[in-house]
Amino acid sequence: MAHPTPNPNARNAALALYDLGYLNSIITTISYNPNSRLAKYILSLPRYGSKIHQELSRRTWIAPPKTKLYTHPWQELIRILSVKSGLSHSPQGCINQVYKSLDTQVARQHLNNIDAIYAYEDGAATTFHAAKAKGILCLYDLPIPYYKTSRHIQQEEAQNFPELASSLQAIDEPQWKLDRKEQEIALADHIFVASSMTYNSLIDAGVPGDRISVIPYGAPIDYFKPQPKPDSTFRALFVGRVGPRKGVHYLLRAWQSLQLPEAELQLIGINEFPAHWLENYQDHIVYTPSVPHHTLQQHYTRASVFVFPSLLEGFGLVLLEAMACGIPVITTPNTAGPDIIQDGVEGFIIPIRDVEALKEKIEWCYHNPEELTEMGHAARRKAEDLTWAQYRFQLGNQIKKLKSLKTK
Repeated sequence: MAHPTPNPNARNAALALYDLGYLNSIITTISYNPNSRLAKYILSLPRYGSKIHQELSRRTWIAPPKTKLYTHPWQELIRILSVKSGLSHSPQGCINQVYKSLDTQVARQHLNNIDAIYAYEDGAATTFHAAKAKGILCLYDLPIPYYKTSRHIQQEEAQNFPELASSLQAIDEPQWKLDRKEQEIALADHIFVASSMTYNSLIDAGVPGDRISVIPYGAPIDYFKPQPKPDSTFRALFVGRVGPRKGVHYLLRAWQSLQLPEAELQLIGINEFPAHWLENYQDHIVYTPSVPHHTLQQHYTRASVFVFPSLLEGFGLVLLEAMACGIPVITTPNTAGPDIIQDGVEGFIIPIRDVEALKEKIEWCYHNPEELTEMGHAARRKAEDLTWAQYRFQLGNQIKKLKSLKTK
């Protein structure tokens, strides 16, 4: 299995393979063990030790017993340093080179004596070419909608809001990167996605449905839990990259128009709008650029409703984080919303780009606190059904079927 970063879905996919007895090795960029001797040494460093430890802890990936873990860290280290030092003008730095570099290393060094390779979007083209030559099963994980759908939606948004075009990354992706995405889809024996939104984007691109499996991600129910709200302020919360792809500009317009007394809109995440654009709304919002992930619990706990009006999302793990905390959600069909909530039960699903629908649902939440509380209870119950264990079980079953078909 190959993935540049140890995000929750990659770690749980690896565990699904391990539970089957299939996992031979994990290949990534940086793998950090916060309990290792190295970690203790870093923590002992004066001034910056704790900050370095905190940053590296985001890349914690400890291999299961008897599983090899290979790292190729240099491109990712260069990227991190360029972002943290301010040398990079992009908040993600040279992320494309990180994916390409790991892809090349996997193809060159890690395809011996294996039956299958599980790899991710933007990091699989070279690997799959080499794997096909060796008769290796190519399993592909697409965590976001296929680029044709993504580009179309963002091009429409750039036409609607030319002043925000610079913040819509998909409209300017280089052709070589799009070619790689095409190759990955063509070479994949099977494709795993987390939402109907991503599934439909592949169907629209002509990919046969029997080559795709939809398996929703899991809710972190042990990590995020309901807690008593510490105040009586009505608070709408957004967590994620604060920019036009997430539909935040529609949320801001809706909130500004509502003018609800004793109410607060809180945005948490990296600001991806053009410079100074968000300042137009500074009198109407509470904006927090970024917080450590482990501190999000306290922000969810203070929220009355979680609002995620994204135009384009492969899933949106923040939806399940909020639901695990017992917070109802307002979201769109272009997220995992239709896969994980029932409209009017755990929250609401509204059309993208619909300011009036946003206003209507937020205002309903404001005026119906008792019903909103019951929605929150329903959201937690649904989160308890959508666990990472369930994700691993479903993914493992599907891979077992594919492997048995391959050996026949």
